Amino acid sequence: MTQNRHHDTAAAILPLVGGAQNVTSVAHCMTRLRLGLRDRSLVQDERLKALPAVMGVVEDDTYQIVLGPGTVARVTPEFEAMVEAAGAGAGAAPPGPTAPDRGSGPMAAEALAARGAALRAERKAKNATPLKLFLRRIANIFVPLIPALIGCGIIAGLNGLLVNLHWLPGVTPALAAVASGFMALIAVFVGHNTAAEFGGTPILGGATAAVIVYAGVADVEAFGRQLSPGQGGVLGALGAAWLGVCVEKWCRRRVPESVDVLVTPTVTVLVAGLATLFGLMFLAGAVSTVTGEAADRLLSHGGAVAGFLLGGLFLPLVMLGLHQALIPLHTTLIEGAGFTVLLPVLAMAGAGQVGAAIAIYCRLPHSTSIRSTVRSALWPGFLGVGEPLIYGVTLPLGRPFVTACTGGAFGGAFVGLFNQLGTDVGSTAIGPSGWALFPLLDGNHGPGRTVAVYAAGLAVGYAAGFLATYYFGFTKTMLTELDAAPAPPADGGAAPADRVAEGT
Repeated sequence: MTQNRHHDTAAAILPLVGGAQNVTSVAHCMTRLRLGLRDRSLVQDERLKALPAVMGVVEDDTYQIVLGPGTVARVTPEFEAMVEAAGAGAGAAPPGPTAPDRGSGPMAAEALAARGAALRAERKAKNATPLKLFLRRIANIFVPLIPALIGCGIIAGLNGLLVNLHWLPGVTPALAAVASGFMALIAVFVGHNTAAEFGGTPILGGATAAVIVYAGVADVEAFGRQLSPGQGGVLGALGAAWLGVCVEKWCRRRVPESVDVLVTPTVTVLVAGLATLFGLMFLAGAVSTVTGEAADRLLSHGGAVAGFLLGGLFLPLVMLGLHQALIPLHTTLIEGAGFTVLLPVLAMAGAGQVGAAIAIYCRLPHSTSIRSTVRSALWPGFLGVGEPLIYGVTLPLGRPFVTACTGGAFGGAFVGLFNQLGTDVGSTAIGPSGWALFPLLDGNHGPGRTVAVYAAGLAVGYAAGFLATYYFGFTKTMLTELDAAPAPPADGGAAPADRVAEGT
């Protein structure tokens, strides 16, 4: 039954994105089905958003359909199979359902969706700068690693709990091996993905980066010091693979085709490998050390202030596309300390959005369309999927987005304060937030205190986002226009449609 549901979702999506012949690439991340499209004009946005399984859409370098964690990983292979089988149009799915009737005042929700789409398009245009395009490529390297980070992180947390309780002592070493194996070789995977992203041969990128985790590097001396396996971590692997791509491309242009299969791989691995051993490992190791120390000092000395700024500014960073620079930083912290202390603080931004959405629901009792949108987007928001709330509710309204960020700031300040007081609250993986982050929490005082601090931080974020939005999120004009009650039928007049306030 579940398999049929995911198959039906994929079948409903396919014709609404222009059919199989309009799809050039299919991929997915934690929550989104990412599609490359030949002709964007063929996409039926409103009908797509009306599908029960679709939480929203995001237009970036690819067309991204938000399906939520778990669901997207099951729908994607079904969708890929349909695209491959369709060929010249065979197997096309029937048209998807029409947009549902949203009640007596549908115009407000439709106007919010239109404004959200315009804001997404504006953001996409502004994010097409060389720096942000580069950061997007860096994100493309690390995003495919997130499922493994999550799985291994949860297993590591379970193993730590069993060790602390002195349960199953014969099993815990095996769990430790399963949880640690991926992290021990993460440099290889980063190298593989880096080469693929920058146009090289993926396996050569992995081979070049593998030197970083090879035990024999302990016998190599660079800059007067002995190297240690793993030194430089993911940053070194990224640099090593990128250098390997440069060497490979240079060889492809100059080496005769008759000997290319022998010369190019050899020169690529040799040159990039030696450069990694006698330069990149040392430099990347120094950068990784400084990064870890800086993150520790940031929250241990200025925890409340730093948490306030990080929690409050994270969503604007997302809007600017700069949040992608944090992905390798999180991975570096996890590789060094076992968890990243930044992610739980940044996750408070989502809590502020949830609190703001609840306040919007309470402040607009007559706007059936907006309240319907909030109801449908709220539970994904609790689970850390924030796009439906951001683009469907708070951002198009303007002021509520700012007050939602205020809620995130207070939640971040709360978690940061406990870091400052000596209770580290970290995550063993990147990707989830909200309630979905609970299984991945780790810290220096055991799971009980760590979970309690994070849960209290979410509560602070919810409360602060609610209060800030309830009391400061609307002008009188906005309330008048958004919450106009329908005229009684006995008057014979048409019920006034909900409208979106033009001023914020």
